[in-house]
Amino acid sequence: MTILVVEDEYLIADDVMQVLLDQGAKVVGPIATLEAAMAAVAGQRPDLAVLDINLRGEPVFPLADLLAAQHVPFVFTTGYDSGSMPERFAAVPRLEKPIRTADLLATLDRLGDPQAQAAMPPAPTTA
Repeated sequence: MTILVVEDEYLIADDVMQVLLDQGAKVVGPIATLEAAMAAVAGQRPDLAVLDINLRGEPVFPLADLLAAQHVPFVFTTGYDSGSMPERFAAVPRLEKPIRTADLLATLDRLGDPQAQAAMPPAPTTA
């Protein structure tokens, strides 16, 4: 399984990448900027994604919109409360930092389940 990791904090990015590699995933990233992440998705479609909500002060939501349109399941990671989430992403799983390995793996396992994907809400719209 190919998993995109978008995270601007080096230590968190490295930890997430190691956890995923240890589980046998192919990791794209970690990528620390929205621009680089958008370019990476243009070149290939990951199976899943882990997205830090705030990338050096820039929200990751344009990438989340693109992934949703491509039907790529993703989880948000954040140090912020849920009030910072646009309503269109209310159904997207969110893990608070520091991220617990067990929570990350359980969430990605659920997102990668074909039955869970079929039950996912439709892609958010930006309108």
